[in-house]
This record gives sequence, structure tokens and C-alpha cells, in this order.
Amino acid sequence: MASAKNQNSSAARRAKLEEARRKERARERRSRIITITAAVVVLTGLVAGGGYLVSAADEQDKAEEQARTSPVTGEKSWGDLDQDHVQTPVDYPMNPPVGGDHSPVWMNCDADVYTAAIPNENAVHSLEHGAVWVTYNDKAKDVDVEALSERVAKTPYSLMSPVAGQKDPLMLSAWGKQLTVKSATDARVAQFFTKYVQGAQTPEPGAACSGGVAK
Repeated sequence: MASAKNQNSSAARRAKLEEARRKERARERRSRIITITAAVVVLTGLVAGGGYLVSAADEQDKAEEQARTSPVTGEKSWGDLDQDHVQTPVDYPMNPPVGGDHSPVWMNCDADVYTAAIPNENAVHSLEHGAVWVTYNDKAKDVDVEALSERVAKTPYSLMSPVAGQKDPLMLSAWGKQLTVKSATDARVAQFFTKYVQGAQTPEPGAACSGGVAK
């Protein structure tokens, strides 16, 4: 009788041990499945995210290329502009000027925002170096002046100043190019910057925009 009871007790213990092992294997399988699933989800997310970033970068490159190669609607152009250095004031045929003879020293244009008028002759030299010059008169709205100031302050090879005598409230100039806009939110503002900051029209690309006149 004792032997039978011992056998039954051993069998019960083995059964419990086997059941415990079975449950442990099941837990391990579930853990592996969860880990693998999580890894697949993360990897899929990384691949999808990377693909999105690459796609977004490609779209940005295409947009910038289109901005550079497409004409800016409404802009005015001048060709065959003189480039001599002079020490005397220049009577420019347009206001603000977009090129012509100019001072030997450029106006600093490394994202410089001037709150007072600057000499045309120095600003034209900045345009020769590939800068975009944003100007405004007293009819410009404060919100537009502030928005354009923020853009210039973030853009090397650009400068901004008031020009009291210009005919329109907001104007953008580059060497040989000029555009009037009614608002800082005009899409042509971004295109003008993309196309003409160190653009193909620049007579002296890469020339300095710092170390000149600061006011």
C-alpha cells in the first residue's frame, strides 16, 4: 500500500512539474512573439519614417529647383548694368537700385536688418555679391515688416532697410531683379529668396557679405 501511495505521489509531482514546465514554455513563446512583433513594428516604423523623410527631402529639393528655374511672376529685370567702383553718389534709374556703379565697400548683408536708411551705393555692392535686399516705406504694415525682418534675420546674403522714396510699400531687389509684393505672405517672396540669394544673376558669387559697412 505504501509503495502504491509513493508511486501516486511521485506521479503527481511529475505531473505538476511537467505542467509548470509547459506553462513556462508557453510564457517564453508568448514573450518571444511579443518581442519579435514589437521589433517588426519598430523596424517597419523606421523604414516607413525613413522613407517619408527621404520622400519629403526629395519633394523639398524639387520645389526649390522649380523655384530656381521658374520665372518670378511680376518681377522687373535690367541687364547690362555697370559695375565700376566710385567714390561719389550715383543717380540710379530705379529706386531702390538693383545694380550699376557702386561704392568700393559693400553693406553688411549677412542676415542684417537695418532700421534706418542705408546708402544705395553700399547696398548695390551687396547685390553684386549675391544678396537680396528687402525694402519698405512708411505705408508698409507692421506685421509685414516684422515677418520680412524675421526671414532676413535667418538668411545669410540678405539685408533689409527702409527706403522712404520707393513707390510701393514692400519691394525685393537682387542684382538686375526687382519685385513688388503686397504682403509678406506672398508665395513669390520665398521664391525670390530661393532664386536670387547667391543666384545665377550674381556677378560675384561667394564674395563676402560681412566685414563691410555696418550701420
